This record gives sequence, C-alpha cells and structure tokens, in this order.
Amino acid sequence: MTSDDATMPTLVSTVLQSPEPIRLARFYGALTGWTVHEDDPTWARVRPDHGAGLSVQYDPEYVQPVWPSEHGAQNMQLHIDFQVEDLPGAVARAVDLGAREAAFQPQDDVRVLLDPDGHPFCLFLPGA
Repeated sequence: MTSDDATMPTLVSTVLQSPEPIRLARFYGALTGWTVHEDDPTWARVRPDHGAGLSVQYDPEYVQPVWPSEHGAQNMQLHIDFQVEDLPGAVARAVDLGAREAAFQPQDDVRVLLDPDGHPFCLFLPGA
C-alpha cells in the first residue's frame, strides 16, 4: 500500500551491529541471494531487487545476545524471520554458511538460528 502523504515513512532497512560488518553482510548475502554492497569497513548493505533489506554497522563494543533471554544478560532486541519451503535443507544451508542452531527451539515448524555474530534469526515454513 502506498500513500500520498509525504510524511509517511518507508522501511528501507533493518540495521544490525557487528564487529565485522563486511563478513556479516556477506553471510546474509549468501543466505538470501541478495546483493551485498560493501560501502566501507564500517558499513555494508544487503538488498533484494525490490523492497527492504539489511544493513550492517560497525560496532567495536558489540556484545552477542543470548537466546532465550536471561536475566542480567545482553538479550536480543530483534530477530529476523525468513520463510522457506524446505526447512531441514534451509537449516543445513545456513549452518554451512556459518550460522548455528540455537539450543532452544520453541516450535517444530520454526528453527531459531544464530548468525556468525549471534543475532537470532528464524527460518519457518509457510503457514507457520
């Protein structure tokens, strides 16, 4: 849905923090098939042909979140959802690219994984 209201924002990107932005952007580029734009060592973008993408910003003080949440720990502040048609195959592919499966899995038709910097993301089947 588009609006004629020039004050309405358009989501362009979700930004992740990373001690190694180019490495993390390349991971998400390989995972999604999106184009990686390596702007400089402190900023990278991962974009599909159309729609919002991901950006990765350098943060030398980045602390990996824990999943599930723990009192007193750095807890996640967001996670990314990706729909897939072959859940076991998509999980295996993500792990081959550098992700790891989280120990806690709350649903059978959803898999929680952690990217190389520990950001949680989910792979799920249609209808999940």
